[in-house]
Amino acid sequence: MTLPGADELFFRPSGTEEVPEETERQHTAPEQGRRNEAPRRTSGGTSGTKVLGAPKPSGRQRHDEKITVYISGPELLALEQTRLSLRAEHGLSADRGRLVREAVAVLLADFEENGQASMLVRRLTEG
Repeated sequence: MTLPGADELFFRPSGTEEVPEETERQHTAPEQGRRNEAPRRTSGGTSGTKVLGAPKPSGRQRHDEKITVYISGPELLALEQTRLSLRAEHGLSADRGRLVREAVAVLLADFEENGQASMLVRRLTEG
């Protein structure tokens, strides 16, 4: 059994090329943080690095951006156990992606607030 290659899947005969409609979304960047606010320095940082406010977690919505993160088996098991625990003990239903987005938001907020004393800096300097 052979599968089609990329050329066969994406080939369009000349003259049948579709032109996507232009939308406002194609021309505007998504909102990040607060509007009309200059970047501010983290309170715990001494390097002079300016950081915008950490974004709030986006919750349950369609996301246009994607990253791939490789984690170990025990890390995945802990993530899945946490997800199941949230459902069983707290009645909260969340997929693994949402848990990761929430964890990232908490970590970034801690870094913004505490800088050098943040959990992120401590953990990265330990390992």
